[in-house]
Amino acid sequence: MNDTVQITDLIEGQGKAVVKGALITTQYTGWLADGSEFDSSWSRGKPFQCVIGTGRVIKGWDQGLMGMREGGTRRLAVPATLAYGERSVGKIPPNSALTFEIEVLQVLTRDE
Repeated sequence: MNDTVQITDLIEGQGKAVVKGALITTQYTGWLADGSEFDSSWSRGKPFQCVIGTGRVIKGWDQGLMGMREGGTRRLAVPATLAYGERSVGKIPPNSALTFEIEVLQVLTRDE
C-alpha cells in the first residue's frame, strides 16, 4: 500500500517555514487522477486557512506541507490512504488518489 506523499517543489519560498501547529494561508487547486478539478480556492476567490500537522486537514497536507516556506508553490501527489480513504467527499469518489498544487501565502506560529 502506498502511504507516501510525493512532493515536487515548483517554486521555493523564501519566507517562514511551515511547522506543526502553524496557521497557514494557502491558495490551492485539487485534481482527481483523471485530471478533473474537484476543488480550488482560486475559483472561490478566497484563500484557505488551516492549522497544519494536527489532523485538521487530510494527512497528505499534514505531511506534504511541512518545511515548505512562505511564497512557495508545491505539488503534492496524495495516495487515497492519506486523503479521504474509503469515504466519498463531494466530487471525490472513494479510494481516490489526489493531486494538489498549493501556494503558501502566510505562516503564523503560536509565538506571534
